[in-house]
Parts: sequence; C-alpha cells; structure tokens
Amino acid sequence: MIEELSEENVRKILSVVKHPAIDRSLLDLGILKKITVEESRVIITLALPFSGIPKQIEDYLAHSVREPIKNLGYEVEVKTTVMNQEELQKFLAMEKEAWGI
Repeated sequence: MIEELSEENVRKILSVVKHPAIDRSLLDLGILKKITVEESRVIITLALPFSGIPKQIEDYLAHSVREPIKNLGYEVEVKTTVMNQEELQKFLAMEKEAWGI
C-alpha cells in the first residue's frame, strides 16, 4: 500500500482509464464523479449517462477503476449513479466529438 493516498492521487491514477467505446478518459467524460479516500478504503462513484446501461458495461467500468487502486493494497467500493442533465449534455458532446460526428 502506498502512503498517503489522496483523492488527487486516485484521480491521477485513474485519469488514464478510457471508456471502452469512446476515446476519452472516464474522468474527462464525467463518468468518474466522486472519490472518497478513507484510511485503507477508497469509494468511487461512477455517473452513468442513463439508467439501464447493460450490466456487462457497468461491470467493465467498475472493474476498470477498481483494479488499479486495489492493486495498491486498498479496499475499493464502486457505487453508481446517473448523470444529471448538464453532465449528460457534456458527455454526449464529447462522445460526438470523439466519434467525429
């Protein structure tokens, strides 16, 4: 376990995690919504663009943010929520840009 894991460190570590279908990081897309660091535990909240995301995709996203932190020796809990309208519009704009639409 590395010493003094902070929210900033977790964001930096996870900043390279890309969306599986969009060439952007989960952080840039607004999917990586909230990070809480406790003593030996990190709670990550993912904001999904809408409810009803296929379980496979939700599990993939959770795994992609859980593993890099878990590999440092921390317990990781991943929660999910749904983006608000403003977050969704930003996500959709970035998605279109990434796909060249």
